[in-house]
Amino acid sequence: MPTGTGGPRKWLRVIVHADMDAFYAAVEQRDRPELRGRPVVVGGLGGRGVVSTASYEARPFGVHSAMPIGKARRLCPHAIFLPPDFKRYGEASDRVMEVFARFSPLVEPLSLDEAFLDMTGAEGLFGPPEAMARRLKAEVREATSGLTVSVGVAPTKFVAKVASDHRKPDGLTVVEPDQVLSFLHPLPVARLWGAGPKTQAELAKLGLETIGDVARADRSWLVKRLGAFGEHIHRLSLGQDDRPVETEREAKSVGAEYTLEEDIVGEAAIRPHLRRSAGRVARRMRKEGLLASGLRVKLKTAGFRLLTRQCRLPSPTDSERALETAALELLGQFDLEVPMRLVGLAAFDLSAGGAGTQAALFEEDGREKRRTAEKTVDLLRERFGKGAVRWADDGE
Repeated sequence: MPTGTGGPRKWLRVIVHADMDAFYAAVEQRDRPELRGRPVVVGGLGGRGVVSTASYEARPFGVHSAMPIGKARRLCPHAIFLPPDFKRYGEASDRVMEVFARFSPLVEPLSLDEAFLDMTGAEGLFGPPEAMARRLKAEVREATSGLTVSVGVAPTKFVAKVASDHRKPDGLTVVEPDQVLSFLHPLPVARLWGAGPKTQAELAKLGLETIGDVARADRSWLVKRLGAFGEHIHRLSLGQDDRPVETEREAKSVGAEYTLEEDIVGEAAIRPHLRRSAGRVARRMRKEGLLASGLRVKLKTAGFRLLTRQCRLPSPTDSERALETAALELLGQFDLEVPMRLVGLAAFDLSAGGAGTQAALFEEDGREKRRTAEKTVDLLRERFGKGAVRWADDGE
């Protein structure tokens, strides 16, 4: 299995994927010694909650992330179930990201507990790839008082990501440039980016069960059967992935959604949740200085069918009212007699903006006054709490 220490001439690129092990649960076990060695499940504890992270002690019972919390309780009733504490997780994440920044200026965070690093040319500072990965792991453990990280090192982002999952927890896998295909090809197609359960079933019907099977298939045949996705997975199966590590990843969308304790039916029941979502999205955009030119409404039925509709906005905006108005118009395109278990929206086609940008857009119709009021409410809520100010027309 790939674990070598290739020299700098063999490595045109050295890409590291670092993934903290069962991060939320690990932070809880670190901070509460009585939880160590016991199954711990972190997630929403309500009837519609889902698992965010399960400790490795809980996983042999079949508990995993994104599982309904009720099912996790049935599978592992003796586990310790905890609500997430994002403040503590964020503090731990800050320590981890500080370590990553000491190893490379090219760090692409994917979440609180996961990042890519481009360490091309760093051999002179940290040694060959395996040595740099071991040092990275040791410094993360020291900086976080014992948390472990699994690391994959490879010539591409895709292979590095697969490698970091290979020996979890506390794993280290280095895939040399000349070992990429021998590493990938025995693996199941589930390891290909974008190959979810439905895609895996479709690939199985085509006789494709391993990444090697995909690599040996004719590319034009894959494209004919699977469209652009066929081209995508064929490239990955050959280890082809030239995407750079992006240090400043622009947000593609800003969204908010609510999984409901009970199913709801009809526009009147859905409207308050869309209003809440619009408020959350607008506040985040104003905080980050973003404007949106598109809006997408997302509903999930009681039968777990995902429904979406989207539209272009009349002008770039960060206004809660503008987002809510567009969202309510989109509701007319759904069958609202079907029970829904999730309601949300996302603003997309984002661009940088500010008060000066929007003033020109809104001064003719008075919407700038509403936007100014919304910004004032943001400040009041930040200072005195979310419940300190309510709009007169909230209707909730």
